[in-house]
Amino acid sequence: MNDGDGGAGQTARPKRADARRNKETLLDAAAAIFVTSGVEAPVRDIAARAGVGTGTIYRHFPTRADLIIAVYRHQVEACAEAGPTLLATCASPHDALGRWINLFVDFLVTKHGLAAALQSDDSGFDTLHAYFLDRLVPVCAQLLDAAAAAGEIRSGMDALELMRGVGNLCVGADSDPRYDARRLVELLIAGLRLPR
Repeated sequence: MNDGDGGAGQTARPKRADARRNKETLLDAAAAIFVTSGVEAPVRDIAARAGVGTGTIYRHFPTRADLIIAVYRHQVEACAEAGPTLLATCASPHDALGRWINLFVDFLVTKHGLAAALQSDDSGFDTLHAYFLDRLVPVCAQLLDAAAAAGEIRSGMDALELMRGVGNLCVGADSDPRYDARRLVELLIAGLRLPR
């Protein structure tokens, strides 16, 4: 009898892991669709990209706001976790900073439309913004400090100020298809380098 119970317990664990992976697949698919089509994209497009039925999305995220918030939090976490990984694997801290800023730009593009989608819940949006700052500003600061310690950029750069600058450069991207925010952000990051 115990063997049967143990087997049932072991079977349940992979389902939970599979459920987590499935949810992450849905969030990644939604983020990709949001980048190209905005947060009002049809759920069927997200489902098709994730390779699931629309019912699966609604089981995980009963409302569009639930999905948008989950994508937002998922991308904040992915961006936060990427910072230390990039520092450990890139050729230099400046390279790690540049790659991280690219991820941050992707996040900002995905975030487009979030405020409008959540305008009926200002406190919810404020909570998400605080979460964003709490998770990402320290990661950006760590990358800036590492690049400064390596002598690649001047010391004393403010992480929040840099993130706001990047955000401001991304503002025009949604209204003019000729506007290349990523190119401008690359110039900004290149401009942080100290002359050699």
